[in-house]
Amino acid sequence: MTARAGEGKAAVAEVSRHRRPSGLWHKALLTASALAILLSAYQMFNVGSFLMDGSNLGGVPLALGRALGINLNLLGLQYLYWLLFLLLPFVFVYWPAHAGAARDRVPWYDIVLFALTAFTCVYFVMQGSRILDEGWEYEVPEDAVEAQYLAYLLWALVLEATRRAGGTAIFVIVALFSVYPFFADQLPGLLLASSPDWTEIGNRMAMSNEAIFGIPMRAFGTLVIGFLIFGVALQHTGGGSFFLNLAFSLLGHVRGGPAKVAIFASGLMGSMSGSVVTNVLTTGVMTIPTMKRVGFRPAYAGGVETCASTGGVLMPPIMGATAFVMALFLEVPYRDVAIAAVIPSVLYYFGLFMQIDAYAARNGLKGLPPEDMPSLRRTMKEGWYFIAVFALLIWMLVFLNQETIAPYYASALLILLNQIFPYHRWTWAKFWDFVASVGKLFAELAALLAGIGLIVGALVVTGKIGNLASDLLALAGGSVMILLLMGAFTSFVLGIGMTVTAAYVFLAIALAPALIKGGMNPMSVHMFIFYWGMLSFITPPVALGAYAAAPIAKARPMRTGFEAMRLGSIIYFIPFFFVFDPAFIWQGPVEQTAFLFVQATIGILFVAGALQGYLLFVGTVSDGPVGLVARLLLAVGGIALAMPGNDVVGLSNGELALYAAALIAVGIGIGLVDRRNQAVPEGAD
Repeated sequence: MTARAGEGKAAVAEVSRHRRPSGLWHKALLTASALAILLSAYQMFNVGSFLMDGSNLGGVPLALGRALGINLNLLGLQYLYWLLFLLLPFVFVYWPAHAGAARDRVPWYDIVLFALTAFTCVYFVMQGSRILDEGWEYEVPEDAVEAQYLAYLLWALVLEATRRAGGTAIFVIVALFSVYPFFADQLPGLLLASSPDWTEIGNRMAMSNEAIFGIPMRAFGTLVIGFLIFGVALQHTGGGSFFLNLAFSLLGHVRGGPAKVAIFASGLMGSMSGSVVTNVLTTGVMTIPTMKRVGFRPAYAGGVETCASTGGVLMPPIMGATAFVMALFLEVPYRDVAIAAVIPSVLYYFGLFMQIDAYAARNGLKGLPPEDMPSLRRTMKEGWYFIAVFALLIWMLVFLNQETIAPYYASALLILLNQIFPYHRWTWAKFWDFVASVGKLFAELAALLAGIGLIVGALVVTGKIGNLASDLLALAGGSVMILLLMGAFTSFVLGIGMTVTAAYVFLAIALAPALIKGGMNPMSVHMFIFYWGMLSFITPPVALGAYAAAPIAKARPMRTGFEAMRLGSIIYFIPFFFVFDPAFIWQGPVEQTAFLFVQATIGILFVAGALQGYLLFVGTVSDGPVGLVARLLLAVGGIALAMPGNDVVGLSNGELALYAAALIAVGIGIGLVDRRNQAVPEGAD
């Protein structure tokens, strides 16, 4: 059994949403993509400063740069202008304007949009130094008045690119927020804010580091971009095949093995895709049919893959783009965010694993026969260097704190080793396919993150960002718990219509400061918002991950969504764990973290058993009325045991543990009595 066929199907599904122009357009994309990769490496390795030093290379680069009028040492905004120039125009080439548009050619109106975007970006590239030196974000000089109009043109082009790359829902939300500054002084209550002059609004949106080129785009240009290169390199060198085959060789033979393979493989695949749906399409085409083969119901198999793929985006060391944006918001190294995510993601996967094990035990589901599983020896022989590359990446991230350059070293080592060994060696055609994939991924994310930046810009331009925290605290009556529940609900609702990154950015500006002002840990608050934004992928009626898994499983999407919701139920509680006690995310004493982790693990064990009707060391708990009472007691007791005590909860850790022990003991007792009664034949004494 190998995973290559599955990756091929996933690739076809992903490509189908793009145009497939060839010839000159494809060559232009390859050129722009290669230049974007080189530009990012140039900036991350600080090559410009090296060349600007007159003593380096005999001063030739410095003299040449001065002669051509080129600033070799790009400042932040100049670098982002260059990136947008290389990437944004291609959104209009590869993403059609509507579903019925031609897929094999580029219509005239998209050629016009391509040219307008390139021209506008080139203008800002050429004026980059003056924009920074003369403060154009507040007032444009008289000899450059055209910049005011080009700022609005760039604004409109970014909105259309966001619509094409992200869909209508996120376009509507971003568009509404982006025009907020024009009407802010006429709105009532909480929405009331100042409305600057129209020229200042446009200038701030396009020529400052607060809107289009704000935190989301800065995260893309400085952190995300290197990890995207690494993720695409992993996919194109056979990393997906290796991780899937490794999972099958290690876990395929145990009870419920294919479902446990989905957990392991999807957690690792998240390091490559950063997307729940892509995760489902990549691993699901292999794991879902195999789960069904050993006896899992179709909807259940789809739910397992949905939950496993959702967790992949939350799993360090490489999480989704939102985690990198979070690092910039918190002004901490990305390493700190990744470390904070370790225990929550482990608890989530542990709960999922134990539910699958309980389901398999209750239904007598076996693993795969040995002849149907890949050889562990051969899998490791052909793919050991993937583990070595991950080890290098983690070492550089955690111990050297080199987060901006670590993925470049890891990518270079991976490609080098891939060419040394014959198993997945690239030809030139495969190399250019890799470059094209990087370019399309870059263009899509650049469009989305530039658009999301407009939300930030609207709140900054109006000055609303300064008093929003106080307003929200007043609205909640000073109750942090009400604010938390408001945040959970809002994160979930926004996650339905927006990308997770967009929902996170909005609440990181609007809600996080209020919660932090209320006394909560900053990392906990931002992680809380991030987690709740992800829940829309597994929660009906939207459940995008379930909708992607359902056709593969040949199950109804809504049924698949409800199975995913039950399987992933622990994720609804985990954000409250670490927001009530930051020790869950290493924001406290190590001994407290260890104690809470052990306690939560035991609690989740009982929750998983209750949800699936099978408790480890006890056995099956029935679905009858008495059995359901036992399962309810076990679930409530498990949550009480896992939940940390604090002032918000109103109980200490010790008190919660005592209540939990009592509920669990009664639940086990009722379950055992019910099982004994069911085992006694009717009419027997």
